[in-house]
Amino acid sequence: MMNGLLCRIYQLMIRRSMMSNWLKLAESLDSENMLGFLRSFADDCASSFFRIDPKHHPWISQIKAVDWRSWMCVGMGGSAAGASFLSDLAGANGTTPVHVHRNYGLPSWWEPKMLVVATSYSGNTEETIHAVELALAAGGTVIVISSGGTLAGLCEIHDKAHLVLVPGGQPPRSAFGHLFGSLMSLGWALDLLPKPEEGKLVGMINRLREHSLKADFTIHPDNDIAHLAFGLKERPIAVIASMEMAGAGDRFRNQMNENAARYARVAILPEMNHNEIVAWGDESDKDPDSEEQGLIMLAWSGMNPQVAKRMNWFTEHLLTEAAWKIDCEGESLLEAMLHACIDMDWLSCALGLLNDKDPSSIGPIIQLKEHLSNS
Repeated sequence: MMNGLLCRIYQLMIRRSMMSNWLKLAESLDSENMLGFLRSFADDCASSFFRIDPKHHPWISQIKAVDWRSWMCVGMGGSAAGASFLSDLAGANGTTPVHVHRNYGLPSWWEPKMLVVATSYSGNTEETIHAVELALAAGGTVIVISSGGTLAGLCEIHDKAHLVLVPGGQPPRSAFGHLFGSLMSLGWALDLLPKPEEGKLVGMINRLREHSLKADFTIHPDNDIAHLAFGLKERPIAVIASMEMAGAGDRFRNQMNENAARYARVAILPEMNHNEIVAWGDESDKDPDSEEQGLIMLAWSGMNPQVAKRMNWFTEHLLTEAAWKIDCEGESLLEAMLHACIDMDWLSCALGLLNDKDPSSIGPIIQLKEHLSNS
């Protein structure tokens, strides 16, 4: 009896110590309240899902009346991540192709019958501005999702440029709920995707709120996110996802890059089974570092059964012991994606804090922008 009591007291002391350590790291390193923005993710999505309405966006009926050949989503970095999610959703259940362009200019095959949707949180992304200006000069129609900046200004002087305004004042990658939620609202308004019933949306948001609370390692210091961060701290990071979750995998990598200053690479099933699987290896053929890899697999219930079999076989034959499968829960692909977002955001910030890195700091990006503006 006494031994059991002492054990529980010891566990409680360890828990309090871990909680204190996470809180101290966050207080000393998180200069722009990144963790606070993570906590509001579900609420950001909730408000943005209903952002587009005819009263505030009277041009929407005019856009809806056009038979668009496809959507051309332009953007960079965290601002473009939502476009990849939208493209994956359109590929699974959409009415029109959605292309994603992360570059200056536009593809040579773009034409004005393709609706341009430009996402830039600041409204000042150089590459996105260039693409929008070219589209408008060629007679294209542009919808801008932004908190202001040059792109918002272009909407004031061009009849064929329309603004969807989102709240400002935070790092772009932490504004994913605002940006992607607005993209979804636009997609539903223009019948790109079938809109869920309001009750199902509310239920999804409530489940995402609960998951975000559970993922908060400052409240639950011994949760799965905390343990996973410790497990990945000293290892190279790899992410494997099914094709429908490719955008989530890419965002996982980008969050690791920016929030944690860590490399991460992404592979997609079933494609990686035709090449990269050899490097993961067996006892005769393998990369020299295959056993040192830290692997995260993004699974969801809607995967093609054959892809699920491939993932299970791959898991059983891994040489590394540092492998985790994240079940991206949800009643739909959309919910599974957002469930993954919550995990990747909290995990990347936890890794950043463990490495004494401010999750808001992006020094090299700022330095490069300053160099470009002065040259």
